[in-house]
Amino acid sequence: MERLFRQYDAGKDGFIDLMELKLMMEKLGAPQTHLGLKNMIKEVDEDLDSKLSFREFLLIFRKAAAGELQEDSGLHTLARLSEIDVSTEGVKGAKNFFEAKVQAIHDASRFEEEIKAEQEEKKKQAEELKQRKAAFKELQSTFKQ
Repeated sequence: MERLFRQYDAGKDGFIDLMELKLMMEKLGAPQTHLGLKNMIKEVDEDLDSKLSFREFLLIFRKAAAGELQEDSGLHTLARLSEIDVSTEGVKGAKNFFEAKVQAIHDASRFEEEIKAEQEEKKKQAEELKQRKAAFKELQSTFKQ
């Protein structure tokens, strides 16, 4: 866990700030909104400094193990995506693990399906509008003669 923490502590100041957390979540394949990132920090920020110390970072995984994180929260996603020990699995195993996790998240995304349905509905409405305009122009041309 310490290696993971140090990997994303780009400033090497012993803390993961908002931008570092943003980059971490993007690299793990689970980007978050600005507000989502702030809420992630707020949920485990014991000293209220708006950044994560190593102790607070470990608290994420303790809460995840205890089932104290909501399943749709960014912290739950972070804990789920980080639950592999690279030293025992190797880099190739870790790569496969993360790719499978990211794929599972994308497959299970209810928002993705809702967006696709909404886009299809808009296409259908645009096509219907186009057909109505064509029918109107046809009727209009019969009155002009």
